[in-house]
Amino acid sequence: MPSNLCQLHRSTCERMGQQVALRHKRHGMYHDISWSDYRRQSDWVAAGLIGLGLNHGDRIAMLSENRYEWLITDHGILSCGCVHVPLHAPLAPKQVEFQVGHSEARAIFVSSQAQADKIFKVLDNLPLLEFLISFEAIDSPSDKIQCLTWEGLKHRGRQSLETAAPEISHREDSLTGDDLSSIIYTSGTTGNPKGVMLTHNNLLTNAMETGRIAYLEPDDCLLSWLPYSHIYARCVDHYLTTTYAIVVALAESIDTLVTNLAEIQPTWLTSVPRFYEKTWASVETLGDEDRDETLRKIFGPNIRQLTAGGAPLPPTVCKAFFNAGLPLLEGYGLTETAPVISFNSIENYKIGSVGQTIRDVEAKIADDGEILTRGPHVMAGYWKNEDATNKAIVDGWFHTGDIGSLDDDGYLTITDRKKDLFVTSAGKNVAPAILEHLLKSEVCIDQAVVYGDGRQFISALIVPNFVELQKVVDASGWSLSLNEEFVQDEDVNNYFDERIRELMKSVSQPERVKRFLILSRLFQVEDDELTATLKVRRSHIIGKYEASLAKLYE
Repeated sequence: MPSNLCQLHRSTCERMGQQVALRHKRHGMYHDISWSDYRRQSDWVAAGLIGLGLNHGDRIAMLSENRYEWLITDHGILSCGCVHVPLHAPLAPKQVEFQVGHSEARAIFVSSQAQADKIFKVLDNLPLLEFLISFEAIDSPSDKIQCLTWEGLKHRGRQSLETAAPEISHREDSLTGDDLSSIIYTSGTTGNPKGVMLTHNNLLTNAMETGRIAYLEPDDCLLSWLPYSHIYARCVDHYLTTTYAIVVALAESIDTLVTNLAEIQPTWLTSVPRFYEKTWASVETLGDEDRDETLRKIFGPNIRQLTAGGAPLPPTVCKAFFNAGLPLLEGYGLTETAPVISFNSIENYKIGSVGQTIRDVEAKIADDGEILTRGPHVMAGYWKNEDATNKAIVDGWFHTGDIGSLDDDGYLTITDRKKDLFVTSAGKNVAPAILEHLLKSEVCIDQAVVYGDGRQFISALIVPNFVELQKVVDASGWSLSLNEEFVQDEDVNNYFDERIRELMKSVSQPERVKRFLILSRLFQVEDDELTATLKVRRSHIIGKYEASLAKLYE
């Protein structure tokens, strides 16, 4: 067994040779990269970084959208013994400044001029940052940092590889499982995010053990679109596929995912519940036979499994996919657990649960309902934040902050985030996620955020599914266009009031949403309303709309 991620990648590349490792789109066509070339280019990156003077343990950041260069560069960073600090591509300059500065990164890789400009705007506040390497050619307005292109760095590495190779081997072999591989900053809802320290062993064992229960075949091809800066894609789409020598095809973006599915015809897709919910909503109103056939056509003839993580998956959506012959398997984890704690498999699953714990991972429920976990997946701690580390890990058990339950068969179910639970003025404890899922089961509701902490009743922000709402408008003959003014329209509000009243019959009186606000646009990552994996940032959204929500109680 390899002792670090570098040895894992090198052994897989040597074993697989000229077989396809990566597929990426360029000039409208997919191009293949072999395992041998994958390793060769990673070595060039490593040699180039060593030539710049990067040392074991130095932090190197990356600010880029998904692209094949991201994957190659990650292995290059690790092979020279450095610690990779991936940043989410949509971050604003001030957020980038904090994460690069807090991690004390000496170098940063960027994808484009737009990402480089974020660095240039805050460069005066980053005295430790020495090098900027860009995947695309850029203009640099500053002489305070040395700028190179990725191709230029690789050229340097290729020229020096003969002399650098022994040093690369020495650095790889000296890495232990306890050495840091990455610092990943969590999406903070208040204040600055915390830097999660993950070791080589955290990620290596998690990838291996998750793969053991996945339904994998030698000819598997995974279509990958989730951001590699996020732990789910980093571990599953990147390290798990390296562990089991699975071909990774990069989707161009979420907007082209359905097109890319048709082009690649993968056997496996990892995604977040939001994508599956929207896909289901697009076919839900069809007849049973047409609906199932249309769903299968979307995912292609070769698909064997679909996996979901990063946010709760509505059981109704999961069941609908299974009924169509598309196994949709939900798992659970956090950045701090590298990430997988539990997962459903094709052989062992329960719809509505997030599966059983993977091997060597323990989970238990605390007296207050919080899920605790321990094992080789638990982070080393928070970077430069001992107090937060000691609060999160007590007697070896990591406190997830999630509320859940374990059944007699060991299946874990998530109820809500502990910090999101609230109490109404009448003393009713409310788990908002349950109500939000209920609201989103209505075809005309796309997004929902529930509110009511300390209030006499529960209210909600709702974002319509504009395609489905337009169908209702047309069928009803209302004289209305879905611009910003439609949220005040009496017919629209009466329609949603009727639908929500019907939905609320399935919960107790104190839990029912009594009033609501309709919003005219979807929540956005760019506005800090969604995380990188499209999870709703509830506290940020409530803070943004709190004045409007307060009027519902007047």
